[in-house]
Amino acid sequence: MLTEPRAGRLAAWGNALIAGMVSPDDAAVAIVGDDAVHRVEGLPGEAGPVGLTLALGRLRALGARGLRVALPAPGHPLGLSGPPEFNARALEAEEAVICHGAALGLVPEVYEAGPEGDVHVEVVWHCLAVREAPPADVPSLGEAERELAEALRDATEVLTRLDVAGSGPVAEAALAAYRARAERGREVLAPGYPSRAVRVLEMAQRVGMLISLAYENGHGGAVSAAEMAARGEALRPVERTARRAQVAAYNSVVEERERGVR
Repeated sequence: MLTEPRAGRLAAWGNALIAGMVSPDDAAVAIVGDDAVHRVEGLPGEAGPVGLTLALGRLRALGARGLRVALPAPGHPLGLSGPPEFNARALEAEEAVICHGAALGLVPEVYEAGPEGDVHVEVVWHCLAVREAPPADVPSLGEAERELAEALRDATEVLTRLDVAGSGPVAEAALAAYRARAERGREVLAPGYPSRAVRVLEMAQRVGMLISLAYENGHGGAVSAAEMAARGEALRPVERTARRAQVAAYNSVVEERERGVR
């Protein structure tokens, strides 16, 4: 599970740009992050791929009033609204950005280039037509926060009983690295987001990290088929709830604007 999806960075900083809270160059730098370069291909009116700064400006000119995130998984088209062709590409990438106010969506394709030891990441965002309809299965911030707390409590009880929660030196090192990143002042969301969205996203990202550790550390003490099945049953709904919470957080600023909150 991605703790910080590229679609989340694009939507968050794109929304800050649309609201006039950051400059186009600052938004582009934040979206690219540790990657080498991002380009957008398939934009209406453009013959080939263009840079992020131009692409974000063009999306605004095409009517985009906000950007929403989709984090779909097999059997769970979270945040998508169709058509099937776009949904299929988004599901393959496990993430997408949907323009609110323009019937367009963006799906990332990630490339690694360079020699071993000096590999850099390039991202091409494919711009495609989408259906203007309510996104699938996206909760409100309040719903997401409650669901995440309940799911985490239930799963922790099961995983502790089965002795399969992330533990040991590898898990501790990964969690320490996560905490160090957060303490370095990493902005969880771009300017303009409500504080509750930041809180929900931080919790969802921590849960995502713990889920990844639980999977990566093997079966732990769950040695029987029944115990391993119970472990999977405990993790799946929590992972689903954490994805729903991430989408709710990233999309919250658009939802607030639509309700006239700000």
